[in-house]
Amino acid sequence: MINQLMIYGANGYTAQLIIELAVKVGIKPILAGRNKRKIQPIAKRFDLPYRIFDLQNPRAIDDAISDIEVVLHCAGPYIHTAKPMVEACIRNMAHYLDITGEIDVFELIQSYDYEAKKKAVMLLPGCGFDVVPTDCMAKYLSEQLPDATHLSLAFASKGGGLSHGTAMTAIENLGEAGKIRLNGQIVNRPIGHQTKALRFGTEFKSFGVTIPWGDVSTAFYSTGIPNIQVFLGVPQHNAKYIQLQSKFNWLLKMDFVKKIAKAIVNAQMTGPDKKTRQRSKAYVWGEVKNAKGQTKSAYFSTLETYTLTAVMAIRIAQKVLDKNFKIGFQTPSNAYGWRLITEIEETRFGV
Repeated sequence: MINQLMIYGANGYTAQLIIELAVKVGIKPILAGRNKRKIQPIAKRFDLPYRIFDLQNPRAIDDAISDIEVVLHCAGPYIHTAKPMVEACIRNMAHYLDITGEIDVFELIQSYDYEAKKKAVMLLPGCGFDVVPTDCMAKYLSEQLPDATHLSLAFASKGGGLSHGTAMTAIENLGEAGKIRLNGQIVNRPIGHQTKALRFGTEFKSFGVTIPWGDVSTAFYSTGIPNIQVFLGVPQHNAKYIQLQSKFNWLLKMDFVKKIAKAIVNAQMTGPDKKTRQRSKAYVWGEVKNAKGQTKSAYFSTLETYTLTAVMAIRIAQKVLDKNFKIGFQTPSNAYGWRLITEIEETRFGV
């Protein structure tokens, strides 16, 4: 018997939003993780089956997913967890989805494209806010200006907050350099090395600083544009603190600093509550430019980041379960086109 969907890392904040939505739309996933004490109560609450296994044990992964059609991987930081799960999915001919936003993870998973195609499975990382909205914007703009050589993307959130998992991933990346794509190659640049006044129509404005967002990897595979940078919208008075990070990378990457930060997160953070998510909104802006200096730009507003992640992850999982997929490594817009983001009713486009 083939069990359709497994959600691994089911005890995470975002994973539980995904599980709740899955049950609402009639999907009954198998929940999974490495800690029975954390997984079992969630399975009981949603009346779902569960499996316990550790990603450090390849045989245990194979035993757990041998009858699974689609794995939705929600256990980060993905730089530590993606590789064993991707390899197991390929071995067991299960489609792989995740909600990562880590550049190095996208590049890692892309390197398995040939092996995935041989087994006729899809590898689609970034099924949440990282990177569906910005990836769809990149694809949309590249179709408006097919000879574009430069792509700038930006996003900002009005309201909302961080989950425990997102904060832990951010801590793992403390002390690392920023990244852009330059002439087709991913290169290091200080975080915040460029700034930009961001305006999302007349509805919202912010101040943008460059960050190493997942589109530095994925937008290249979606559009072929060789020069890519991504801005995060922040209050202008906070930008200087982001820009200062590079001066303290030597300290921030030390293990004891990360241990202190993780202890604080474990003690204090869960994620934004339902009311906060409902009153929050996310914004995306993009611009492409060609060698002649011609430009095209657009923006849209959409659901708050964590709500969007849950909605889009389940929507994509359902598509795969319905046999709507492309084999090999895919980005969201390569698999389903830029209109994927418009399947969310709350998305509003502007130019």
